[in-house]
Amino acid sequence: MDQAAADAPGARSVPVCYRHPDRETGVRCTRCDRPICPECMVDASVGFQCPDCVRGGAPGPGDAAPAPADNRPRTLAGGTLSRDPRLVTKVLIGLNLALFLVKLSLGDVFTNQLDLIGRAYAPHLTGIQGVAEGQWYRLLTSMFLHGGYVHILFNMLSLWWIGGPLEGALGRARYLTLYLVCGLAGGALTYLLAAPNQPSLGASGAIFGLFGATAVLMRRLRYDMRPVIVLLVVNLIITFGVPGIAWQAHIGGLVAGVVVGYAMIHAPRERRALIQYGACALVLLVVAVLTLVRTLQLT
Repeated sequence: MDQAAADAPGARSVPVCYRHPDRETGVRCTRCDRPICPECMVDASVGFQCPDCVRGGAPGPGDAAPAPADNRPRTLAGGTLSRDPRLVTKVLIGLNLALFLVKLSLGDVFTNQLDLIGRAYAPHLTGIQGVAEGQWYRLLTSMFLHGGYVHILFNMLSLWWIGGPLEGALGRARYLTLYLVCGLAGGALTYLLAAPNQPSLGASGAIFGLFGATAVLMRRLRYDMRPVIVLLVVNLIITFGVPGIAWQAHIGGLVAGVVVGYAMIHAPRERRALIQYGACALVLLVVAVLTLVRTLQLT
């Protein structure tokens, strides 16, 4: 909105979160009526409450007695409310940075043991290496490795910007599960489609999964979808326009993020955990099938 429109008589002002003034929102706390963004939303029996009302604890006049622990307010996706809604994101960033420092110290001999490769001879290592040789752990470990400064800087900034608010909306356990499942899905599609001697590494598959889940969340909350769509389109242009990028990891992670994110955010309360983790199990089953198919092809 330009300044002239904002100053015009009768112009509508969009409410902003009382804890994050830079975030517009159409959701209000059912108890105090203050606007709250997805990071601040705590799922209640009716609507959402803000963290301050949840921590207040003591019932006011006319309020019911405190609910049992299983019925207390939770995040939008049913996760447990935490004091630091970005803790898992911080831990993931710290782990990626720590392994990058190890890589700088030890060089390619470290990376070649953990990156994603189908089946090939790897420098500094003895014999044929790869997932097809039973080294399935590479699907996981490759998610935490990066090739250079620009690579890790771009991914960690994206993880902080996208992951933090999403962790606040989902809760720690669901957010971490989403991250790992999307990363594995991206790795499985890379293993299936990429050349067997082409190494791949990076957190991009998991981060694209967070992009997909964020889009689902914004649509559920009826937010303006244009910013996330523009950001996603730009990233896809880079994915297919810059040589050397494993587009398979990005697409695999994105699709998994949309599927799992939809289950996390739209699951009905009475069967929420079953649907959420059932969707994760279904995606992991697809990952296992793709991995098995490619292994049979290469061996």
